[in-house]
Amino acid sequence: MSENTTLIDASTADVWSVLSDGWLYPLWVVGASRMRDVDADWPAPGSRIHHSVGVWPGLVDDHTRVLASDPDRSLTLCARAWPMGEAEVRLTLTPSGEQTEVAIHEDVVSGPGVLVPGLVRQPALMWRNSETLRRLRLLVEGRAGRTA
Repeated sequence: MSENTTLIDASTADVWSVLSDGWLYPLWVVGASRMRDVDADWPAPGSRIHHSVGVWPGLVDDHTRVLASDPDRSLTLCARAWPMGEAEVRLTLTPSGEQTEVAIHEDVVSGPGVLVPGLVRQPALMWRNSETLRRLRLLVEGRAGRTA
């Protein structure tokens, strides 16, 4: 399992406000290209965001489903990217003074991606999630700065 962390100069509520807005997903998740729809009850368990993955003309329409949601604390997702498979992604938010430490844990759980050895798969996930957390940090801090 890949694990990355970052420190965001904002409250857990500020971070959660981005995570809980499904329309913002492609702004911070590497690989997500566009949003097609967001279930009205996102991020309730079982709800989905409907997105596309890849680059035109090779876009693949898929969805990400919430497995567990604990507002201001954690969000666990089943991210689909067929034909590669599905990954379980867990984001945890930990207050650190006036900042928030965000950790992301991810690994492939089904599909052809599980056939790729962990020693090959993990560096790619580490790079992708490092950039994902960088984008999340910039988005959250930018929004928090506008509202402060």
